[in-house]
Amino acid sequence: MKELTDQELLRYHRQINLRSVDLDGQTALKNARVLVVGLGGLGCAAAQYLTVAGVGQLTLVDGDTVDVSNLQRQVLHHDSRIGMNKAESARQTLTVLNPNCQFEVIPHYLDESSALALVAAHDLVLDCSDNLDTRNLLNLTCFMQKTPLVSGAAIRFEGQVTVFRWLQDEPCYHCFSQFFSSNQVGQSCVEAGVLAPIVGVVGSLQAVEALKLLTKAGTPLSSQLLLIDGLNGQFRAMKLQKNSSCVVCGDDARTNSYSEIDTP
Repeated sequence: MKELTDQELLRYHRQINLRSVDLDGQTALKNARVLVVGLGGLGCAAAQYLTVAGVGQLTLVDGDTVDVSNLQRQVLHHDSRIGMNKAESARQTLTVLNPNCQFEVIPHYLDESSALALVAAHDLVLDCSDNLDTRNLLNLTCFMQKTPLVSGAAIRFEGQVTVFRWLQDEPCYHCFSQFFSSNQVGQSCVEAGVLAPIVGVVGSLQAVEALKLLTKAGTPLSSQLLLIDGLNGQFRAMKLQKNSSCVVCGDDARTNSYSEIDTP
């Protein structure tokens, strides 16, 4: 267990002052290992707040490269980084934000062959991806490892955030993704567009949920889907129910491979 240094006590003083965090919570953050999958709009927003909050190690996973069209919303990347791998670009910015944190870069997309070992090496996972395949893979892998998963999504003026803790009566991502059609789930920002601050709102809320889980503060958004309507300035939480027939977490689930999951 790594203890906080005098410099870190000063750096994180405002956070340590929170009763729900205190010294124990801040120490837990320093010793935490968090996996961030996707360093686009959501990942950039979430990773910067986890970094400045004092999470000890972040593993950054993304196989994509920075494009000029990303700069409208992906705040860790810059014009000079166009063509650079997104995970490496994010690492360079995050290191400046907090030199006390350690970063590991995986400049590849997450795949089934590496996901299990990668998730097993971390205390918590943030799904900041933009495609259904990765979401299903993370859902299954985190369920198998019982590693908490914080999921976020954003498109147009809308966003959503939820948490999966894998408790007996709580749903998984596959339980509630069945509510959406394949067109809704598969649509991306390229086709539909997205307002820049919406990804910041969602990514920031993902960071909030991650910090709550790591410090055991408050009540996580498990079994709830927080829906964000930026166009009309509304937030609402929708209760999520576990699907007893779910192929991942249901009563008779036999799934042990991503390829066995039927996507919606």
